[in-house]
Amino acid sequence: MMFGFVAVCHASDSFVLDTTVVYDIQEVVVTENYRNSETRSTAPLQILSQKKLASLNALQVSDAVKFFSGVTVKDYGGIGGLKTVSVRSLGASHTAVSYNGITLSDCQNGQIDIGRLSLENVDMLSLANGQGDQIFQAARLFASAAVLNIRTSAPKFEDDRPVNGKLAMRGGSFGLLNPSAYVNVRLGDRWSMHVDGEWLYSNGQYPYLLHYGSAGTDSVSRERRQNTDVNNLRAEAMFYGSFSDTDEMQVQVYYYGSERGLPGATIYYNTLNFSSQRLWDNTCFAQVHYKKDWDKWAFRVDGKYNFGYTRYLDPTMLNSAGREENTYRQQEYYVSAGGLYKIIPNLSVSLNTDAFVNTLWADLTDFSFPMRYSWLTALAVKYVSNRVLATGSLLATLTEEQVRNGQSADIPFRLSPYASVSVQPFGRVDLRVRAFYKNIFRLPTFNDLYYGRIGNPDLKPETTNQYNLGLTYSVRIGHYVPLLSFTADAYHNDVRDKIVAFPSKNIYTWTMLNYGKVSINGLDLTGEAAFYPWEKIGLSIGGTYTYQRALNVTDPDSREYGHQIPYTPRVSGSGKAALETPWVNLAYSVVWSGHRYAVNQNYAENRVPGYSDHSLSASRTFHIGRMELACSVECLNLGGKNYEVVRYFPMPGRSWRASVQWKW
Repeated sequence: MMFGFVAVCHASDSFVLDTTVVYDIQEVVVTENYRNSETRSTAPLQILSQKKLASLNALQVSDAVKFFSGVTVKDYGGIGGLKTVSVRSLGASHTAVSYNGITLSDCQNGQIDIGRLSLENVDMLSLANGQGDQIFQAARLFASAAVLNIRTSAPKFEDDRPVNGKLAMRGGSFGLLNPSAYVNVRLGDRWSMHVDGEWLYSNGQYPYLLHYGSAGTDSVSRERRQNTDVNNLRAEAMFYGSFSDTDEMQVQVYYYGSERGLPGATIYYNTLNFSSQRLWDNTCFAQVHYKKDWDKWAFRVDGKYNFGYTRYLDPTMLNSAGREENTYRQQEYYVSAGGLYKIIPNLSVSLNTDAFVNTLWADLTDFSFPMRYSWLTALAVKYVSNRVLATGSLLATLTEEQVRNGQSADIPFRLSPYASVSVQPFGRVDLRVRAFYKNIFRLPTFNDLYYGRIGNPDLKPETTNQYNLGLTYSVRIGHYVPLLSFTADAYHNDVRDKIVAFPSKNIYTWTMLNYGKVSINGLDLTGEAAFYPWEKIGLSIGGTYTYQRALNVTDPDSREYGHQIPYTPRVSGSGKAALETPWVNLAYSVVWSGHRYAVNQNYAENRVPGYSDHSLSASRTFHIGRMELACSVECLNLGGKNYEVVRYFPMPGRSWRASVQWKW
């Protein structure tokens, strides 16, 4: 944000200000990155800045998301393993992932693999439950139960230098190589450019202990994970235009290519040759954002084209061809426009509308080749004062589908309301009470509707009602404690028409049905503090705690009724601490989880043990003229235990990473 201000000069013995004369002074511009407030938001909002991300020993977005309260990351192990995020037990399809304000999409299965998203160029990572307080945004960001927002770094220039950049190299255990680079270029007075890219390779062959027997007590063998290699290339370019103080434009081009092995579940006495599946991913998109501000009005428009290619190969499939190989291509055409009007200084209203088309092609026999047309419109209002912040919205969703083969889905028109409020009861104390309600749904994916003999075109959307009541508190205690904050939120989620795979004729023939009902009650706690006992020494600490009862309440007569849904821990949390000194910076982080259950029935034989993962890092930055050299070393999973997030998919034990980066 940019602010212009007038400097006030104080009188002294050597200079007396003549108030009868008008003095022309040069404009002074103060620049600061815009940050949302975690304690003043009406719905739970968690933010990780670039500085905080650097202290978390995180390589990918999936590593950092684990430090958010209420989040479950399903991790199938290793750098290249699939990683999806579920917020408050609602499932990955209920969480939207926004990249610089425009949603990433996967119409095939509805889940974004956040393990493929790098942190190398991320400026801020935030997670909003329900929806954030920003009402001037794409309608698509109103259409999810939670939004994970990724904002990349914008070009920054100092001392009028038109070019700057960074070169970095990271290496570590299991053959990890990760070079990266970026460059910022000023293109005249109105435009600037940011270009960055990275390559990541790892053989992923980490050792693990395989325990035999139902209780894991019969015998133990030392094995090494196979088919876990990954080879990724990411490149992106962003152009920033500022034509005046009231309008801005961003154009971004992104490419991601990956080849990786798909490690299978560990199998007794067959750990070398059981897994040989391969997966190729290619994603590219181009998106543009334009915004114009007037006195009381604002207007924005977004556009995007996305192309995704996936190739899957199983060379050991027991069929007539002796292999299974499938190719998928999906495309999206997207446009969004919105306007905001400030009725009075405290009250604003916005209207945002999105239109997009999704297509999916596959080289499968009798494939449906679906095409989905979607139109979303959100009317939102926001009131803000010193002690009250309130927002409300109504989202209208209209969807139509066409298929080349078979029957297309009939998805009804939906209206989804949302309301939230935050109140500060005491004027001198930054203690706030907040609450929100949201009714939202997620559409069945193309796989849910049309995948072979499993899909069901008669599926209804999966509907969720979210309720949240919370407290936030923040205080500054002089110079020595500039930050002390705490949040507590109790919530209830009610999921209806949950889409589940259900056996129809036998265990080999399944179909998708609107069968499930889930009742979720939970508590999220977060705390953060910063201390500066001496001038150049600072200590920051933080932690999260989550308690969840996510119960299957589908059928009172079933054996699963009242049981915790699979892979949802009853308790989980995280902690972090960072010490800054003139000599070295130290950072410690931990994520932990209680036990989970691998299937619907909560019996002892289905229990997946809890775990804790501790990491430690040390870093030092050297300033050499105008250049900066930073070195760091990290030790991950200090305990060295091959715990499992998903049953039979062991995680890596103790490992090391080291990095060197040069900024100029």
